[in-house]
Amino acid sequence: MKVLQVLPAMQGGGVERGTIEVASAMQKNHIENMVVSAGGRLVSELEKIKVPHICLDVGSKNPFKWWKNIQTLRKIIQDEKITIVHARSRIPAWIVHFALKKCPGVKFLTTFHGKYGTKPAWFKIPYNKIMVSGDLVISISNFISEHIKKTYHVPEEKIRLIYRGADISKFDPVLVSSLQIEELTNKWQVPTDKPVILMPSRLSRMKGHLVVLDALHQMKHKNVTCIFVGSDHGKAEFHKELQQKINALDGQTTVLLEDHCNQMPTAYAISSVVLSASLYPEAFGRTITEAQSMERIVIATAHGGAMETIKDGETGFLVPVGDATALAQTLDKVLDMPVSEREKIAKDASTSVIQNFSIEQMCQKTLGVYQELENQR
Repeated sequence: MKVLQVLPAMQGGGVERGTIEVASAMQKNHIENMVVSAGGRLVSELEKIKVPHICLDVGSKNPFKWWKNIQTLRKIIQDEKITIVHARSRIPAWIVHFALKKCPGVKFLTTFHGKYGTKPAWFKIPYNKIMVSGDLVISISNFISEHIKKTYHVPEEKIRLIYRGADISKFDPVLVSSLQIEELTNKWQVPTDKPVILMPSRLSRMKGHLVVLDALHQMKHKNVTCIFVGSDHGKAEFHKELQQKINALDGQTTVLLEDHCNQMPTAYAISSVVLSASLYPEAFGRTITEAQSMERIVIATAHGGAMETIKDGETGFLVPVGDATALAQTLDKVLDMPVSEREKIAKDASTSVIQNFSIEQMCQKTLGVYQELENQR
């Protein structure tokens, strides 16, 4: 067996981290593997674990590059004697599809990482369908499994459900020191006399930030701090609108806007409650399981992958999509809970992640799919 993972770039994000984690698991299990992408800052992580990376712009949207990329990738597959190619995005999957036309016996695997747009249907559905056109397809949640069965008419037997994994060796409250908490609290100027509500998400209207601000306005508890952590990705107008709404809140309520954070375990550790308020269904929702792993109570909107990572009232709480009143009531409910009740929910959530949503499980199940394909050759 020799596996090649193909994705657009290695800049950052869940797909890239998953690629590195699976590559590392293959190294530990003495499985030869490589990665092809356009490169990026996370290539250094591959170098650390001694996984070869070949720089090729397989995510380019320029059709004039596609033919050359197909030829180059085909040569890599043939020269390196690759037996399984694992594509993690649509354009790379199309490149792989055509490259494998002259590579008999090489197996083609994809991971369906998100719910891609389907309009206009005449173009998008055939375009997206490449992600279910290999020998097998990995789905990252039951929500995605049902979506691809319904939208792309994929038979159940072709789908392998493998949840994305939280790094429980990193997101562990025991590993966060009081000094780290103090340093980040000082850096962000977080008041130490208020409960902290954390929302880790890029600044985007569809992520539900405005709904959260409406909920803060309606809450019985006004003396709270809410921290939005995430980049606005250049959306200056929305950033401005958000700031205006923040300025209109009750003076007791503190809202902080913080850019990308590379100390997320510490960020979770300073919080009392973590929010996932997306207005569209997340394919999985990595921040939910990270926060749960850190023994924090999560309140999320009741759709998408959150329906699988949260048991309402047991390992977190679910609220209707876009319902600021329900969110306010649930926040007040959590803040009013006895400490023992909150700790039990947080502990049960952490146990659920360890049992169902760890990186170790994700990697071992992925390696199991590789072995299944190898056995079919």
